[in-house]
Amino acid sequence: MTVPPELDEQRRLGPEWGAWLDRLPATTQSVLDDWELTPEGESWHGFCSLVLPVTTADGTPAALKVGLPDDESEHEHLALQRWRGRGAVRLLRADPGRRAMLLERLDREDLTETWDVEACEVVAGLYAGLHVPPMPQLRAQASYVEEWVDALRRDAKDVPIPRRLVDQALALAGDLTREPATAVIHADLHYGNVLRGRRDGEDTWLVIDPKPANGDPHYELEPMLRDRFEEYAAPGALGSVRDGVRRRFHTLVDTAGLDEDRARDWAIVRSVLNAHWAHEDAVRANRPLDAEEREHVTACITIAKAVQD
Repeated sequence: MTVPPELDEQRRLGPEWGAWLDRLPATTQSVLDDWELTPEGESWHGFCSLVLPVTTADGTPAALKVGLPDDESEHEHLALQRWRGRGAVRLLRADPGRRAMLLERLDREDLTETWDVEACEVVAGLYAGLHVPPMPQLRAQASYVEEWVDALRRDAKDVPIPRRLVDQALALAGDLTREPATAVIHADLHYGNVLRGRRDGEDTWLVIDPKPANGDPHYELEPMLRDRFEEYAAPGALGSVRDGVRRRFHTLVDTAGLDEDRARDWAIVRSVLNAHWAHEDAVRANRPLDAEEREHVTACITIAKAVQD
């Protein structure tokens, strides 16, 4: 087994990534052997995981996922177990120590080719099933946000974001993180993390790859605004970039029955934090922002402005 070149490029993100990628072929093979799985077809990958289509010893098609041992995905298996396939991929088996999970096999079709407003309606319709009561094993999303906000505060003078937005995000985050968690949240729910599957003999959309935490359901929206950003200005797009951002935002809020003000506040906070992470990556590598990172920062700033203008 070899690591896909696109996944192997994540070595640039630090030595812990390189160490994990070096171990990944042996780890994957050991799980295949221990669980008596037969690989079937080419592997694919996410940002920090390898996925292999496999067949179990009794002939059941499944997917083996082996992920990076990071904090955010530590309890992914627990969230999937709690959801029990309601709106999400079914968990068949897990080995948390090796960050390995055996999952039901879903189609590779995701929401990236679906009209963005329709895709927002699909995702917003899935929120309610995922937002079950908080689980004692999960970390509070507020604790992650507080760490990220502390880092943003330290870099406030250097980060390439308008200072008024930085100050606004810091103030909003302070208010939002003081509120108690009300639900389990996916925390990374975007177009590529929803795949087509079947329930009760009918095609349906199911979520994958949660970064589960106990938090505020209004935290969920920002990835749906940021992903497929280039489509806002594509030929034939309806209205301006601002119009497109707001159209998605209101579709998510209205379909899910969320509080508009609270959803807006979290979208601002998450957008500014995302822009800051690009700055941190460049600083760690001792280089200026590259072209892709500059585009990312611009997109984040645009979203933070558009939801409140």
